[in-house]
Amino acid sequence: MKINISILSVLAVSLVLVSCGNKSADSTTIEGEMTVQQENPLDEQQVDVLELNGNERWMVNEEMKPCISKSEEILKDYIASDLSDYELLAQQLNEEIRGLIKSCTMEGKSHEELHKWLHPYMEKINQLSKSQDKAKTSALVSELQQSFQTYHQYFQ
Repeated sequence: MKINISILSVLAVSLVLVSCGNKSADSTTIEGEMTVQQENPLDEQQVDVLELNGNERWMVNEEMKPCISKSEEILKDYIASDLSDYELLAQQLNEEIRGLIKSCTMEGKSHEELHKWLHPYMEKINQLSKSQDKAKTSALVSELQQSFQTYHQYFQ
């Protein structure tokens, strides 16, 4: 089961990279297993910090919103039910990521900003799928919950 979740995580990241058509990106290997591409290679002093669109939140295309909403719902249900099957949670969230990637038609600055949110979110799911420690798993679930708060702060 854990191998399947790891494979799904790698596939999901690969789909993000292929779907977005970023041909000039740099690759970084994380934990020797997953490759994440950064759209704007950063020097040591820069940080990928989310920005607002002036004073407004960025628009997300309508086709992507159901996948994001469903992911948030899955996480809320997991937390409310006090479940412990974090592998199933990771699997369900990865399924929604696949749908999100398939529906991605965004371009430009809004697309770049969404990736600043999406890549760390996906990495947290990947870590969750591999976690063996209950405390770390609990912390990752909290980080995923915080990730959705960040999403709502910067995207509509």
